[in-house]
Parts: sequence; C-alpha cells; structure tokens
Amino acid sequence: MLGARLAARIRAEGPLPFDEFMRAALYDPDEGYFTAGPLRSAREGDFLTSPEVSPLFGAVLARFVEAEAGRIGADPVMVVDAGAGSGTLLRSLLDAARVGVRAWALEVSPAARESLRLFVPEAAVAQSPAALTLPIRGVVVANELADNLPAAVAVRRDGGWAERLVGEEQGRLCWLEGPARPEVAAWAERHAGPVPEGGLVEAQIAAGEWLRGTLRRLAAGAVLVVDYGDTGPGLTARRAEGTLRTYRGHHLGPDPLLEPGHTDITLDVDFGALRTAAEEEGARAEIYSQASFLERWGLGDLLKARRAEELALAREGNALERLRVRSLITGGEALLHPRGLGDFRVLVARR
Repeated sequence: MLGARLAARIRAEGPLPFDEFMRAALYDPDEGYFTAGPLRSAREGDFLTSPEVSPLFGAVLARFVEAEAGRIGADPVMVVDAGAGSGTLLRSLLDAARVGVRAWALEVSPAARESLRLFVPEAAVAQSPAALTLPIRGVVVANELADNLPAAVAVRRDGGWAERLVGEEQGRLCWLEGPARPEVAAWAERHAGPVPEGGLVEAQIAAGEWLRGTLRRLAAGAVLVVDYGDTGPGLTARRAEGTLRTYRGHHLGPDPLLEPGHTDITLDVDFGALRTAAEEEGARAEIYSQASFLERWGLGDLLKARRAEELALAREGNALERLRVRSLITGGEALLHPRGLGDFRVLVARR
C-alpha cells in the first residue's frame, strides 16, 4: 500500500514536505489516486466538474474559442484541454464550435485517456505537455486542474514561517512541523496576506510554475484556468485552518494522511498569485466569477433559447423531448448558482 511505502521512505529519509506527499498520493505511477484508479470525474466516481453538470459549459467555451481564433487569425485554432478527464468538455466544445479546431487532450489518468480516445476520437490524446505540437496558437483550458497540483503548507510562526511536514509514528503517517524552505516562505510572504499566528497557507508554487510554463508555449491566444478559489483577500478569512480537503464518492473524505492514493486531495486556488505569475510572463490577465464569464460569452442566450424550446415542446405535448431540454436548462442554471459553480473563478491570460 502507498501509505506503508511512504512510511518506510520517511523512516529512511526523514519527513516529507506536504507537496511531495501530495504528489505521491495523487500521481504515484502504481498507486496514485489519478494515475492508478478508475475514471474519477463521473457520476459513479468521486466528483463532477462543470462539463459533466452541463454540456452548455463546453458550448459557451466554444464561443470564447471562436473569438480567440478571430483575434489571433488561427484557422484551424488549437485547443488544449489540460486535465481533460472523461472528455465531456472537449466533446461539447467540438460539437458546438463553428470554426476549425485541432484538439489536444492532456491527461495523466490511464482510465481517463481511454475514455477520451473513445469519446473524442478526433482529439490527440497525450499524458504530458511534452507531446504537444508547438508553438500553441489557440486556447489552453485547465478546468479544475490547479486545485490538484501539489502545494506546500506554510504555518505562520512568530512573524515568520514554518512548514507542515508528513512524518511517521509506529508505521502511521502523522503531521509534523519544521522550518519552511526558502521558496515556501517567499511564496507565503508575497501572496498570503494577513495570517494569524498558527494559521495555514497553501503555497501553490507548482500551480504558478504550470501557468508560467504554459504561457511560454503559447505563441498567441489564451489560457483559461477555471477552479474554486479566490484572490488573496478573498482567501484571508480561511487562513486560520487552510483549505486542504479530500473527496470520495462526492462527499468530503478523511484526513489526507489516512488513505493516500484512495481519496482526492484538493485546495482553494489562489487566483491572485496566478494572475501575478501570468502578468510576469507578459500576459494580460483578468479574473471573473464563473457566472459572469459564462454570461459574458452567451450562456444566458443559450438558456433563453432552451426555455423557448421547452415551451414549444410543452404545447406540442412532446413529454420525453421536453424532459431532455428541461434537464439541459437545469444543468445550465447550476453553472450560474451563486453558492455553487457560479462562484468558481476564471482566470483569462491572453497573449
């Protein structure tokens, strides 16, 4: 079991920073949550993302892609879905797109890659960004990817920073605390904002590095990062206990140290830090709520058309087709809910 292997490693090498533990728990080649398990983003899995909730999410993103294709003069336009999951986002986007699209799906999960090849056969499917045709002229979409990238945990101590570590005690994993690595302390000092004594901050260095690396591959176009999170001030109220949590079966799971490899590990994304990383790479960056972004790119118009269609079907007495359209409306409305998916954030970084 992964937990036993990690405990043995800690006994031999010493405590692990949490980001190293998180990388192993999610991405270990043999027992990682994403790399060795079944398809996770499914109704029978552990969580659903916006594309699984409604195909209108991908249809709206198709409009954004069309606008970017026109802005940069790309025909066809390249679309890269980073962390593509089951393929529901790409499928709905491609079905709605009115421009030529060269689609790529990047996914570490073997089960998800198999789903992608069946569900989106026209897309090139790869495990790593290294396989991409460069340079990218188009749109890179990262929907609920950044929250799963490994993060260290800084602890506010005496006006400075310590770091949470993973140790071992009688064969079991446990929390420890030690001096913060310089890069972790520097990230927390720059991005955390006011943090009370003993407060926890997820130092999201890997997310920033992912965005910087993606922007360096982008010759023209945009990167979209969609996730739950906020800018620094919006996260301040949650700095006392941090935002790390686990999921299993669509519900909150146990402490991340208890069952590594068997539960999702996730956190609130610091969109302020990502915006800073994008701007330092020379990109123009904007942050929206998911609701405002989707409304801006036409979700309201799509829902209006579906409501008119439902009314016409009701008049015709076509009950089955009306139920299908009503389901589309309900899913689309869920994307805008102010206490749910509508309160997600969308970072748009353009070149």
